[in-house]
Amino acid sequence: MQNIRILTAGDSSLLVEFGKEISPEINRRIAATVQLMRDQSIEGVVDVIPAFCSLLINYDPRVVSYENITARIQGLLKLDAKAGGGTKKIYEIPVCYGGEYGPDIDNIAKHAGLTQEEVIQIHSSRDYLIYMLGFLPGFCYLGGLDERIHTPRLANPRLKINAGSVGIGGSQTGIYPLDSPGGWQLMGMTPVKTYDPEREVPILVEAGDYIRFVPIDEEEYKRIRELVERGEYQCIVHEGEV
Repeated sequence: MQNIRILTAGDSSLLVEFGKEISPEINRRIAATVQLMRDQSIEGVVDVIPAFCSLLINYDPRVVSYENITARIQGLLKLDAKAGGGTKKIYEIPVCYGGEYGPDIDNIAKHAGLTQEEVIQIHSSRDYLIYMLGFLPGFCYLGGLDERIHTPRLANPRLKINAGSVGIGGSQTGIYPLDSPGGWQLMGMTPVKTYDPEREVPILVEAGDYIRFVPIDEEEYKRIRELVERGEYQCIVHEGEV
């Protein structure tokens, strides 16, 4: 991570490239830089947008010059801080797997040569790092899906996938935050809204956080959904060592 580059991205943005590979180490360095920028409240910075291997910084050139913002970023990068003091947030996301909630789980199981129960156990047995948000508001690009359940996308994408659907697309897994078209194989559904424009903070999680999928039955799904609709549900959040 010594070869960090700062590039111009138009007349009011900088792109900080931390490397060329997707890795937890690079992601932690990006998260640390985002945290430092928030802590220091750099004048003129409008937004920071983390991606897999880079960080886009939008700034107001009427407030801060290109030279000044570049110098400030170079100074932050030399600090080599650790985001969150070496801790991570893990959000428990309850999922009702299979049946009408996960119509493609049998496809996933057959492709892997496993039972549906084994697929669920594998999918819910690890914590997934959120590398970045994109595609849709609150859509998480997660890393760490077990290779045994990597599954090709559908040959013919659906015109509509319901918000809350949990699926697999190739080597990735994730949650659809809104109704949208999509080609991922659907294995379950969560009653939790990862994006809710009515919330004070619309997007539930941030890049650098982790998601842990927790299997629930249909009765529990409906119970949590009612709490969510009343604005009374709070995700369980754990803190642990990075």
